Amino acid sequence: MELTTNVVSLFLFSLLLLVNQYQYASAKRSSYIIHMDKSSMPKAFSSHHHWYSSMLSFGKPLDEPESKLIYTYDNAFHGFSAVLSEDELEALEKSPGFISSYADDVITTHTTRSTQFLSLNSATGLWPASNSGKDVIIGVIDTGIWPESRSFSDDGMTEIPSRWKGICQAGQEFNSSLCNKKIIGARYFNRGMHQAGFPSIEMPTNSARDDEGHGTHVASIAAGNYVHGASFFGYANGIARGVAPRARLAVYKVMWYGGVSSDILAGIDQAVADGVDIISISLGSRQFELYENPLSIASFAAREKGIVVCLSAGNEGPDVHTVRSGIPWAVVVASGTVDRWLGGKLTLGNGKSITGWTTFPARATIRNLQVFYSKSLSACNSAQLAQAPYDSIIVCNVTNGNTDFDSVMKNLQNSSVRAVIVIAEDPSIFRYNSFPFPGVVITPNEAREVIAYAAGGSLSTASIDFQLTILGDGPRAAPALSQDSSRGPGMSYEGILKPDLMAPGVSILAAYSPYATDTPTIGNNIYLWSDYTLLSGTSMACPHISGVAALLKSAHPDWSPAAIQSAMMTTANHLDNTNQPIREVNGTVATPLGIGSGQVDPNRALNPGLIYDANVQDLVNLVCSMNFTRKQTQTIVKSTNYNCSNPSSDLNYPSFVALTHSADIGRVVTRRFKRTVTNVGDGAAKYRVKVEVPANTTVRVRPHTLVFQKKNEKRSYIVKIRYNADIDTHHRAGSLTWIEQSGKYTVRSPIMVSAAADNFS
Repeated sequence: MELTTNVVSLFLFSLLLLVNQYQYASAKRSSYIIHMDKSSMPKAFSSHHHWYSSMLSFGKPLDEPESKLIYTYDNAFHGFSAVLSEDELEALEKSPGFISSYADDVITTHTTRSTQFLSLNSATGLWPASNSGKDVIIGVIDTGIWPESRSFSDDGMTEIPSRWKGICQAGQEFNSSLCNKKIIGARYFNRGMHQAGFPSIEMPTNSARDDEGHGTHVASIAAGNYVHGASFFGYANGIARGVAPRARLAVYKVMWYGGVSSDILAGIDQAVADGVDIISISLGSRQFELYENPLSIASFAAREKGIVVCLSAGNEGPDVHTVRSGIPWAVVVASGTVDRWLGGKLTLGNGKSITGWTTFPARATIRNLQVFYSKSLSACNSAQLAQAPYDSIIVCNVTNGNTDFDSVMKNLQNSSVRAVIVIAEDPSIFRYNSFPFPGVVITPNEAREVIAYAAGGSLSTASIDFQLTILGDGPRAAPALSQDSSRGPGMSYEGILKPDLMAPGVSILAAYSPYATDTPTIGNNIYLWSDYTLLSGTSMACPHISGVAALLKSAHPDWSPAAIQSAMMTTANHLDNTNQPIREVNGTVATPLGIGSGQVDPNRALNPGLIYDANVQDLVNLVCSMNFTRKQTQTIVKSTNYNCSNPSSDLNYPSFVALTHSADIGRVVTRRFKRTVTNVGDGAAKYRVKVEVPANTTVRVRPHTLVFQKKNEKRSYIVKIRYNADIDTHHRAGSLTWIEQSGKYTVRSPIMVSAAADNFS
């Protein structure tokens, strides 16, 4: 005991010296994440939270601003985040147990945060190698654009490439002068809507102007220019920029609060003719047959012209077999979370604080109000709210199944309470950008202490601070697969694993249209507007991949669409920011049916080592293997210059899916694959294979080693996947990775043993 006391005294004395050394330090304060050595915690402290709190408060003069502990971490890593002055940080760096720190300013985060989350930076990697996508043209097929947005300023843009063939089409409230060196083309297509039985439909603005906001949001994610001070009513404040901020935009408005195939086909067709390099389509079609789906048909033509086509996977998850447009010649994108938490700090009168979720769009004054909880009133319907104390903070529970978040919010607006604490576990709530009543959402675990504290009656008080932005791996690891992101196998075609990749798609901050009707509100009749908003869905994930494809196109102009796609897929990360497998939002490990190859890693994709390439004839051979009629096949491939003399379902693709059909149940099944990789590394190289084998499966790879004598040399290998067709284990995941002998390159492909659709029909 004496030894422990001496150790603590020495620790506190050294810390006192350090703090006193800087007691007159600069008052400038920022947010930092601090990594600590867990084993260095003195035994006198009961918890790491206590230890970290004491480090921040010990020896501080009374007149000096208090350091603010934001979060403590004890699972993903050991440490904390706090608001500190530079001198306080320097003092901490010299204290026992300190490992490392880095800036995490809750006020000046980078938005969309997703570019920083993807490790894009101006110093190294894909941004400088590609000049931030300079002169690559991204065609956005969507609801148009709001050209006045600051995200579409042409500051810093060079002259329009001479190869560009498009125009800026004038229309209602949109003249051709609204295009610039950023928006180099704008067209609109709505004749199909009029001809499809809607001749008298009241069209929104009859031009490329965006009335809905969706297209504006998507375009700014892909290639928005730099905008300082962007935020959503104080949340996610920082610098807005697209993934490829120096790329050009060509917009094709094909959606008019709905759309038809003819308009979509016309828009994509025109984009191909205009000379775009990338096509971004955050839309879906009800038609899933490849020869009837307009996205399938048009994207095949685009691929034939060397254009990378990126598609959103859809928002019909979490059930499997919900990717409608599982198109083999397009990059299909799933949606994941980012490491940003938008919240409010709930502080109880006993000093306990909880950071809950909120996007209430104002800095409301909620100070020292009574916390009221009654189990019988916790559904918070109108009659129950009438019994709540005036000017109180009521606790509402939406986990019991007798109410929901939207109903509670609606009821609260007609009540006399001042704020709400919502107990919820539905992850979809954290996607909302509408929070019309002051309050926070907390988990059932966090609620136990709140409910116990509220038992004190009128003496139990709380305060809520709004407009917090917290970065890092707390309170949840990221990325996680979004619950509603559609899962494979694809409805259109099961023989190739879809989706291909995951990208940020939850609560993404990007430009918006002031004409949009789904704007945030306060109460019943106060409608707000912001030129930047938070949206969620695979629609937001898709333009991230479109932007990365543009960067790769700029860095490697000689690469084919297949090569660009391969580079993104084989370098994708299947681990989250805690170095654990990416999970579903419910905590279960996500499979390639949800995340494909994993979260895109742009900087690694710049130099992937090996690529899986495929030309148009390879795609034709795939279509020819699908048992379509001649006309159905021709609908897709169009040209008669291609022939079906060598049909093959074994496309040279950077992933593997072995299907279990209903007729296979009870049998041992073997699937054989041949793959050819091209060495795009620095020169001679040697790779060895590593396999993570799915459950109840054997995987044989021949050869085990690939030796390349020079750059651009090709080598082939064979994979045999043998497995028990077991109805009880529908979906089994694994991977195949080629590892370069020096460790410089790892080329990973997911393996999925998956139940085919005929098991569920």
